[in-house]
Amino acid sequence: MNGYLNSGAGQLHIFQVDGICCLDCAAKFEKGVAALPGVIKASLNTVTGKLTVKGEADLESIRRLGAGENYIITPLTDRILPASKTNETKPKWELRRAVLSGVALSVAYGIEKSGASSMIFLPFYVVAMILGGWGNFQKAARALPRFNFNMSVLMSIAVVGALAIGQYEEGASVAFLYAISEMLEAWTMDKARRSIRELMDIAPGTARIRQNGNEAEVPVEQIAIGDVMIIRPGEKLAMDGVIIKGVSAINQAAITGESIPVEKGPGEPVYAGTINTHGALEVKVTKLVQDTAIAKIIHMVETAQEQRAPSQTFIERFAAVYTPVVMILAVGVMIVPPFMFGYGWAAWIYRGLVLLVVSCPCALVVSTPVAIVSAISNAAKHGVLIKGGVYLEKFGALTAIGFDKTGTLTKGEPAVTDIVPFGNVTETDLLAMAAGLEIRSEHPLAAAIVKAAEARGFEIVAVKDFSAIPGRGAQGRFADQTVYIGNPRLFSELGVSLKPLEIEIRRLQGEGKTVIIAGTQEAFYGTIAIADEVRDGSAAAISVLKQEGIRHTIMLTGDNAATAKAIATRVGVDELRAELLPQDKVTVIQELLTRYGQVAMIGDGINDAPAMALSTVGIAMGGAGTDTALETADIALMADDLRMLPFTIRLSRNTLKIIRQNIGFSLAIKMIAVLAVFPGWLTLWLAILADMGASISVTLNSLRLLQVKPREDQRL
Repeated sequence: MNGYLNSGAGQLHIFQVDGICCLDCAAKFEKGVAALPGVIKASLNTVTGKLTVKGEADLESIRRLGAGENYIITPLTDRILPASKTNETKPKWELRRAVLSGVALSVAYGIEKSGASSMIFLPFYVVAMILGGWGNFQKAARALPRFNFNMSVLMSIAVVGALAIGQYEEGASVAFLYAISEMLEAWTMDKARRSIRELMDIAPGTARIRQNGNEAEVPVEQIAIGDVMIIRPGEKLAMDGVIIKGVSAINQAAITGESIPVEKGPGEPVYAGTINTHGALEVKVTKLVQDTAIAKIIHMVETAQEQRAPSQTFIERFAAVYTPVVMILAVGVMIVPPFMFGYGWAAWIYRGLVLLVVSCPCALVVSTPVAIVSAISNAAKHGVLIKGGVYLEKFGALTAIGFDKTGTLTKGEPAVTDIVPFGNVTETDLLAMAAGLEIRSEHPLAAAIVKAAEARGFEIVAVKDFSAIPGRGAQGRFADQTVYIGNPRLFSELGVSLKPLEIEIRRLQGEGKTVIIAGTQEAFYGTIAIADEVRDGSAAAISVLKQEGIRHTIMLTGDNAATAKAIATRVGVDELRAELLPQDKVTVIQELLTRYGQVAMIGDGINDAPAMALSTVGIAMGGAGTDTALETADIALMADDLRMLPFTIRLSRNTLKIIRQNIGFSLAIKMIAVLAVFPGWLTLWLAILADMGASISVTLNSLRLLQVKPREDQRL
């Protein structure tokens, strides 16, 4: 490759950057790439190492910038090995250098304390400095010509300065401790990356494909739409598709977070990364590997960092001011007291070197992004896709949530809820007769009656002489009688008095149900009530949301007031807005925002899109099955499970709590360190320990977010 991938302004180029451990240094590298000629925009995901460059991308220039941090940069198209395996020998060499540096430091210290000549112990101190600081010296040599005062430059100046003023033990300690610090930071960052890497490893890299009557293992990149996969019991699916043969229970936990396998058969969709628990399946591929549900989840989790949280933006701005201010202060400390007041140069140069070490904002910079990535990847594992830290933070501040009814609080499909026979007619006879009439109908309510009969194992016998009565119902011949099925208006128009059924009809309609009457012109068989079923867990989810501090829950629906009121009562929402058109929902959300401040809207992501876009956070149901939900929402529930909302709120609030802990702890450490410099209480090695300890502490604290689980109240 010639190093140039510039094929026009505005084109996107993606590179993999390996070796990131210091996020402050990574941020400076990102800015350096953005400043290259021809680059319009550069964005570096510091957790995954993915660098996206818009514009003309000169690979060699990018690599020269990366060399200042010992980064290994490869175009993503050229990449074969995953990030975790490209440089396996490097950590071993760094570990050996750190250990040897520690050994040389210990030997030198022992010899010095024994009273031996400096000619004996000084070489050991120098060896400890060279071995411990070798990587930093290399980075500093590349960074200094560009006036890039990164952490490696600051550490190198501290080591060389300590050597120049005769603080040999301090210089060697700094080199050794910083080498250990970088290794520990790299280890903790790798733990954060592992959460995303686990998502990437969910789907297999090959699939068993039937080709020309034979079965062959084929890489997923070579599989085309329409190919047929053969899935054996216990195997993972490599591609999205539709079952064409076989029945099995599919474990969809990787996609939707559902722990219970779902029974599926011919015609039903299945997803890459899910597990076929039993039974052989033949699956027709419906999407290419880059378009599968899991691929989109991974992509959105990776790019979520681009939607930076407000706390992350604040810290980046603070660090941009803090570092140069403390560096200027360090230079002043080195020069002003000796020059203006006649103090000894060595003591104040030493204090200035300590301030240079303190000026690194590593712990501050890492305090937010690791917490955000940990929370987002944890949410993805439980079927909640959050598109960025900004939405994660907003979610924790919500005071009200608006719910669409159909398909959100309810299942979105009619179902038989009540079968009420009349007179001597049995429930079985009523349903059998109704199903015999409705099996010829194409009406959605008819399908609900047929489905209810099939669920009870009835053998449905179609009536004779069937005919539909538009807007009313249907009629046919059953047991040598003309029977009718339809709404109350049908029987009124037939001249049949509804007085015997009035109380029952009024009760069912009061519950928001559609009433279907079956009978002849002489006698009623009974009534069947049909309604859109409330989702399992809707009422429980709203109850828990209130316990979590959501003070206002509002149902928004286009249904009539009676039906809406019945559903609202069952699920327990606080407010109800009925008979709304999509544009009316936008008006209601605007009103709620004015009244309550932070308001989320949850719907199906299609006709609710305008209201979701206006709300503080838009939440879509059914992200696993529809691309629209993933595209329109800020947060998508991959399984249609409202019980994930309380989990997401807990996760968001725990994230905010941990970020505040991290920022407070980091600022306190920095403030104490700066103040301790002037009386001479802070030594170089203590400054390194403080910086290292703070960085590792906030990273490990952030990783606790990976342990937050749904459906249980974990207090962090």
